[in-house]
Amino acid sequence: MKKIIGLSLVFFLIFQGVIAQDIISAKDLAKIIKTPNTKVISVNKAESYAKMHITGAVHIDLKTFYKSGSLKGILKSNDELAVLLGKKGISNANKIVIYDRGNYKASGRLYWVLKYLGCKDVKILNGHLKAWQAARKPVTKTPTKVKATTFTVAAKSNYLASTRDVKMASSNPNVILVDARSKEEFDGLKGKTSKLGHIPGAVNFEFSKILVGGKLKSNTEIQALFTKAGITKSKEIILYCETSVRAGVLFLALKGLGYTKVKVYDGAFYKWTSMGSNKIAK
Repeated sequence: MKKIIGLSLVFFLIFQGVIAQDIISAKDLAKIIKTPNTKVISVNKAESYAKMHITGAVHIDLKTFYKSGSLKGILKSNDELAVLLGKKGISNANKIVIYDRGNYKASGRLYWVLKYLGCKDVKILNGHLKAWQAARKPVTKTPTKVKATTFTVAAKSNYLASTRDVKMASSNPNVILVDARSKEEFDGLKGKTSKLGHIPGAVNFEFSKILVGGKLKSNTEIQALFTKAGITKSKEIILYCETSVRAGVLFLALKGLGYTKVKVYDGAFYKWTSMGSNKIAK
């Protein structure tokens, strides 16, 4: 009996380690997709959505979430975001599943936005549309009819880092600033911002390290990568990239591993470099 209990515990822990992330398989999504409270969101480009999307999915263009102006990727006010989501039939009480073209960037960004706005049940389709098709689940090119609803914001300010937070991070041993861009961008060898390099004190952890074949690596593998980089649960973690799109993928992974002190710097390196007094490291 003890042996059976012991083995059950091992399998339970392994199972938990695999599914702790806020991801969902195509098989499991198929079981719930027709329930009224489930909302599937495609953040693929509009032309891709028009050609093919998961039956019942609504389309959201992340660009509509951003303020106009020269500074890229800054979110509109919470009230404005609530109106946009409500028009798409999305409520903060829904069970929400997001997918993109397969690189997790757009879905990771929307995942963080929704969690920041107070949504409790948000997941990303593991493998995205390709996995859905591989499972032979229904797709269509017919746009989903949307019934507008009310999205009620319950913003979690502890998920959002300010420029002041970022400035203080370099001198605080209890905070680690993580740059989710490529090493070339981090080293100032390429980039789209007016100034190249990285925020002083940041460590580089490219978001793609936690992905393989269009899916997240196992929790054991991801945790090992974070630990090796010094990204531990004892510290507060502030994530950024160019416009905090890629940062959302790491936010997903860290929260899924039980990290409780994780923030995203909205606007990210674009915002940082727009302020002339901010220093840049290479």
